[in-house]
Amino acid sequence: MHKTNAIRILESHGINFSTSEYEVNEDELDAISVARKIGADPEAVFKTLVTVGDKTGHTVFVIPANCELDLKKAAHASGNKKIDMIKMKDLFTVTGYIRGGCSPIGMKKHFPTFIDETAQLFDEIHVSPGVRGMQVKLSPLDLKNVVNAEFADLIL
Repeated sequence: MHKTNAIRILESHGINFSTSEYEVNEDELDAISVARKIGADPEAVFKTLVTVGDKTGHTVFVIPANCELDLKKAAHASGNKKIDMIKMKDLFTVTGYIRGGCSPIGMKKHFPTFIDETAQLFDEIHVSPGVRGMQVKLSPLDLKNVVNAEFADLIL
C-alpha cells in the first residue's frame, strides 16, 4: 500500500479503513470507471470536486460517482450565491492533488467540505486517498469527522 498524506491522516485519527488498488488508464479517470475497476457500486464510490464560490472561495464537494453536482444546491449549502468549478489547471496548486487523485482528506489547506447526504445510506464509501490507482473505503461518518464536513443535498 502506498502511504499517502490522506492515509497517514486516517491512521493518526485511528480511523478504520481499507484500500483497493487498480490499474490506471489516462482515458478512464472518471469515478464510474474507478468503481467498475474495484468492483464497487458507483453509488458508493464518491468523487471529490473543488469549486470557487463568490463568498467563501474554494469549497469541496464529495458526491457519488454516477451523479452530477447541482451548482445551485452546492451554492446554497455552502452559503454562496454563485459557485463555479475550479479550473483544472488550478487544481494541483490549490489542493496538492491531480485530476483522478483528488482526495477530500489532506488538501494543502482546509476548505469548507460538503458530502452528499446519500453517503449516509452506506456503511462504507470509497474516496480517493490522494493518488491515482487507489481508493480508500471508510465509514461516511468517519470521513465527515476527519475533514470537518457537513452532509447536504448536492446532486441533480
